Amino acid sequence: MPGHKLPPEKRREVMRLRARGWSYSRIIAEAGVSHGAVHAIVRPLGGVIRADMLGGGTGRRLSVAERVEVALGIERGWSFRRIAAGLGRAASTVSREVAAGGGRGRYRPVAAHERAWRAARRPKPRKLASRALAAVVTARLERLDSPQQIAAWLRERGDASLGTVSHETIYKSLYVQGRGELRRELAACLRTGRAARRPQGRLETRGKIPGMVMISQRPPGAGDRSVPGHWEGDLIIGKGGKSAIGTLVERSTRYVLLLHLPGRHDAASVEAQMTAQMMTLPAHLRRSLTWDQGREMAGHAAFTLATGIPVFFCDPHSPWQRGSNENTNGLLRQYFPKGTSLRSHTREDLDHVAAQLNSRPRKTLNWQTPAERLQALLDATTD
Repeated sequence: MPGHKLPPEKRREVMRLRARGWSYSRIIAEAGVSHGAVHAIVRPLGGVIRADMLGGGTGRRLSVAERVEVALGIERGWSFRRIAAGLGRAASTVSREVAAGGGRGRYRPVAAHERAWRAARRPKPRKLASRALAAVVTARLERLDSPQQIAAWLRERGDASLGTVSHETIYKSLYVQGRGELRRELAACLRTGRAARRPQGRLETRGKIPGMVMISQRPPGAGDRSVPGHWEGDLIIGKGGKSAIGTLVERSTRYVLLLHLPGRHDAASVEAQMTAQMMTLPAHLRRSLTWDQGREMAGHAAFTLATGIPVFFCDPHSPWQRGSNENTNGLLRQYFPKGTSLRSHTREDLDHVAAQLNSRPRKTLNWQTPAERLQALLDATTD
């Protein structure tokens, strides 16, 4: 009986059995159909299912059986969403699969699976393993062309028989040890002249503050909190970046001072407020200040001159280097929520909030309060 005359359920059974890798003879015995019928049904699948193609079906990769189910769903006129629900896959997975296979009218599951199977095989031959292409790239590097220029030239005006290569592949061939398609000495032809790649992580784009002394040079007593008088500072910013409150935290006691910045929070305003607050403390509690690299600290030299307190700067994007201050800023957001203006808060409001935080018992202080710890330090110096 020809395949197209079989009931739809029987045709689908034959397709599913074939997708499992069953032989013609086994399908004939199981489904009770002729050899010609099996051939007529299997031929439109788009190829021969080999034993090494029967894996997959994990993670993002579809198995050949799943691809046959996609074809059966298309045959029934189902939507991608309905097909995906039956497979336990995302609708976008089915949509991309069918689009890559030529669309609804041309999708052939076995051919699609073989294409995906070949694309997934590793290792892949590297483009620059072609001696002809590597020779062209080498010649253009020696002319001091950049990898981007070489990639564009190959794409627009190069010999089509050579193929193309991306600038990223050229860089990897020069920088990644073990690639070996291009001589490592050719890195000297690059404009940077570097033989190693610069880290591609987050880059610092802010301007440098003159005269910065980094946190690595901070006294050991500040790092282990054994000596009081070392402070951490930062700003909490209000809505739209148009208002701010300065925060200062003593590392050993977690005592908090708040800077009132009702107008601007530029370097001059921050320096003036910090000087006024810190000079209310005795000298032995004014040993150092650690801040991030915000521009509001551009006046650190004037602050040090006025108070005698050296300022140390954290590494870029390293808030954990001011852990006490970061924790305190989180507590302060209970009083000064994000997305609100901070201009309406008076000096008295800030003193009230600081007093509340300084009278809050802390587990890290064995349930003492910052105010009690600070008072103990003050009493010790007067005895």
